[in-house]
Amino acid sequence: MQVHPHTRPRRAGRLAGAAVALAALLGLAGLTGPGAHAADNPYERGPAPTTSSIEAARGPYAVSQTSVSSLLVTGFGGGTIYYPTTTGDGTFGAVAISPGFTAYESSISWLGPRLASQGFVVFTIDTLTTLDQPDSRGRQLLAALDYLTQRSSVRGRVDSSRLGVMGHSMGGGGSLEAAKSRPALQAAIPLTPWNTDKTWPELRTPTLVIGADGDTIAPVATHSEPFYSSLPSGLDRAYLELNGATHFTPNSSNTTIAKYSISWLKRFIDNDTRYEQFLCPLPRPSATIEEYRGNCPHTG
Repeated sequence: MQVHPHTRPRRAGRLAGAAVALAALLGLAGLTGPGAHAADNPYERGPAPTTSSIEAARGPYAVSQTSVSSLLVTGFGGGTIYYPTTTGDGTFGAVAISPGFTAYESSISWLGPRLASQGFVVFTIDTLTTLDQPDSRGRQLLAALDYLTQRSSVRGRVDSSRLGVMGHSMGGGGSLEAAKSRPALQAAIPLTPWNTDKTWPELRTPTLVIGADGDTIAPVATHSEPFYSSLPSGLDRAYLELNGATHFTPNSSNTTIAKYSISWLKRFIDNDTRYEQFLCPLPRPSATIEEYRGNCPHTG
């Protein structure tokens, strides 16, 4: 029987197509674990988290840092940028952190490498003066983020659409002010915050308020608790009250603050639902947690 000249190439083409389809199928089958998540969420960074990984003093990323002189910036007092050294994972979300009244960047510097090693660009700042009030510190946090994303030497590593703010004491009050002024922020974490404004119904940024049961400078009854309670009920929000802690607990390395800050930033700056397990169901009182409130599941 004579074989038509086009038969063999057509059959070979069909066989090649089937091989490609099979390879694609096998490839899809291999996308399990973090890889599959990463395909769904391009902002996920780092391996799947565990309790030990978010409580560790350092996360999976090696960290570099660069100093920013106050002489080279406007609107804030300079600071230090901490960032993952790798360029292989694309851009990262970023967070600016303000110190409190009479304090310097050194008082919150421990958060820089700790958060950056989990996959963020972190800018711990000095304020224009140590006496700046919360509204000024809020503006300075935003000025720092603008510098970070537009002029800094690491701007190419930062996703300018995924930003957050943190701050201690009056810097914590400033983080609320920043979120009020810029609703596009993805996360805010006030640490034992102080502010004369007690109500924040206008906030649209997912906010984790961290208070301390032994705080006599910004007592939770007149600061952290009303701040949290005044946030919109439909907002992704939480209130963590540290047990056996003082107003100055955020000024030194603290595993509980780090654990829940990392989880909050990952969940809302990176949309990384792998961290939801540490926030919902709500953490229960423990040796380090006096109380935890919030709304679950999160919607952001």
